[in-house]
Amino acid sequence: MSEFLKFAYEVLSQVVYNLVTWIASFIKLFITGWVEYFLIFKTYFPTLNLLAKVLSVLLMLLLIAIPVLLIILLIRRIILHHQLKADSTDNATLYREIGRLNKQVLDLMDEKNSILALKVNAMGGVERIPYMGASALTEDTIPNLKNVTGNEVPAGNTVAAEVVAAMENKDPGKAPLVRAVIEGKEDANVVHRFPKLSLVDAKYRNFQYPKYDNEISLEDFTEGFRLFAASQMGLYYTPEIVRRFVAGMAASKLLILEGISGTGKTSLPYSFSRYMDNPATIVSVQPSFRDRSEVLGYFNEFSKKFNETEFLRALYEANYRKDPTLIVLDEMNLARIEYYFAEMLSVLEMPSKEEWVLDLVPTAWEGDPVKLDSGKIHVSDSTWFIGTANNDDSTFTITDKVYDRAMPIELNEKADAFECEKYPKCDITAEHLEDLFEKAKTDYPISDDLMEKMDKLDNYLITRFKLSFGNRIMKQLYDFIPVYVACGGSEIGGMDYIIARKVLKKFESMNVSFVRDEITGLISYIDKTFGEEEMQDSKNYLRRIQNLY
Repeated sequence: MSEFLKFAYEVLSQVVYNLVTWIASFIKLFITGWVEYFLIFKTYFPTLNLLAKVLSVLLMLLLIAIPVLLIILLIRRIILHHQLKADSTDNATLYREIGRLNKQVLDLMDEKNSILALKVNAMGGVERIPYMGASALTEDTIPNLKNVTGNEVPAGNTVAAEVVAAMENKDPGKAPLVRAVIEGKEDANVVHRFPKLSLVDAKYRNFQYPKYDNEISLEDFTEGFRLFAASQMGLYYTPEIVRRFVAGMAASKLLILEGISGTGKTSLPYSFSRYMDNPATIVSVQPSFRDRSEVLGYFNEFSKKFNETEFLRALYEANYRKDPTLIVLDEMNLARIEYYFAEMLSVLEMPSKEEWVLDLVPTAWEGDPVKLDSGKIHVSDSTWFIGTANNDDSTFTITDKVYDRAMPIELNEKADAFECEKYPKCDITAEHLEDLFEKAKTDYPISDDLMEKMDKLDNYLITRFKLSFGNRIMKQLYDFIPVYVACGGSEIGGMDYIIARKVLKKFESMNVSFVRDEITGLISYIDKTFGEEEMQDSKNYLRRIQNLY
């Protein structure tokens, strides 16, 4: 045993010795050792050269900085610890404030549930549901009529039973019913998830349609618009622009108005719609438009209502109107048209008008608008879409996919003002306007001589430029030219416009080196085929394209 004590004594004494030595060394390192450090520095400093003196001073400053930094950190730690202990009273005040705010939240919940209970009680026969207080925040059981009051729903009160069932079971099918009751609707069993469209239904419930003019000709119709726009709206258009616009309506349901700013691209369809006493809906396209929901809206799963747009409202209202409806997409190429308007482009290509439908919601609900069929909206044949477009750095290029389906109308100059007497509006049905288009095809068919020249030009373009007319362009040509002639234009003028805007426009995307020289030959061929005095629009367009290369 004595040997062990001797062993323990020696070991512990050595540990204590080492510990004391380490503490003494630490104190000497940072406190008492500075006398020796400075003696050494004083001894060597006079013998050092300039660079060595600078380095020696830096070394001493570094040695001084280390203990100073340790002391600063230690002092900050002590101060922080003292402050935390001193703030104990402030913490208690903070806890009391949190408790007061929690109490206010509970009071607001109590007030909200009291209002809800009053709404439910207003249906009659349902006892007031008391508020559960703070237990509602901690208990898993949701308070309802039965487990709070111990009472069942009175017999015969079916509306109250459905409300309570929806509250207890969270039945999605009943949730809109609960909201309808709370919102105080006249009929608690009807849910209007399309409020704007439902207002359209109410508007046309007792609508008195005007007496329509079914005797007017296309030429009188177009000239009447010029006189109406000048006399009642102070807007002036040349006969050529108006007949192109009307003929474009015959060729396509989508028109694109292009031109420099200030030439009346937006005012043309707006004044035209006022002339027919059915003001156009103007939709301002935003650069953020990416898909169909930007123009048609979307169903909000949280509110159980459809976020409707003015575009959708106008599209739906067109199903009630007998006169033409114009929907204007202002600055339509601020976003990519083939993104947000792709579905509409596809629908308008359907051969049967019965297939012109768009899915809005997957299923039908009671209370949906009258003109919706199983959640689908029909695109009326009386609807035309008019897009305005600028070509600058802020816009996207309109692709061939869009151009092929649309009828472009260029407005690059303003018409001269003229005086005329006040001209009245024209009430015309879309059906009569379509009949006038069909009548024009019968009365003014394209001549065989002109089609023969067209075929020669087609063969020339295929041979020299690998460019051919598509079936869609040919159909638009047969629809456009007769109406253009019926509105007061010439057959060769209509052909000239279609070739320039629908065929030769494709040269803009043919960035090849030989185009400039080949265009000169094409202009000569057009002069030889159609005559030097004809096809001026096409030749001017070619010269403009030639200057781009």
